Amino acid sequence: MLIPSRALLWSALLSVCACSPTYNWREMRPAGTPLLAHMPCKPEAATRPVPLTGTPTELHMHSCETGGLRFAVAWADVGAPDRVPLALAAWQVASLQSLRVSASAADVEARRWTVVVAGVPDAQGLKAQGVDPEGQPVQTRAAYFAKDSVIYQAAVYGAALPDETVETFFAGLRLGAP
Repeated sequence: MLIPSRALLWSALLSVCACSPTYNWREMRPAGTPLLAHMPCKPEAATRPVPLTGTPTELHMHSCETGGLRFAVAWADVGAPDRVPLALAAWQVASLQSLRVSASAADVEARRWTVVVAGVPDAQGLKAQGVDPEGQPVQTRAAYFAKDSVIYQAAVYGAALPDETVETFFAGLRLGAP
């Protein structure tokens, strides 16, 4: 039995979604990072300080909206590799809280889903349904991962998350050399 390579799978997923004028997939590598992402629209960049694990940390984000969905990739340098596990856990809890979802460690574990990010042996998937800042129902799928002291999140948000669009977004993530 032949198993398609990741590139072949990516090409197939991209061709399924490429016919839609809603999604204009493009490759993006945020400056200074080893992250490669495929975004379905032109992302805007923002940076802001966040109190991650009690330490002020610069959070960098690229995000865009199309087809009723928001796509985002974000990263922050937590200063030392030994801070990564706590920072990833805190980020996941904060993500759930932003959707007004219960956010204990047990809630995070109950919301796991399997996600594969090329170049990352242990990406953590998180899915949830909650409420956005305007009080509207929202779903999310997110991947959390790290390299050295830098932590990453890639996420999709929307009232409904079409499987093929979510799969295309996450299949386009890769962590490698900048």
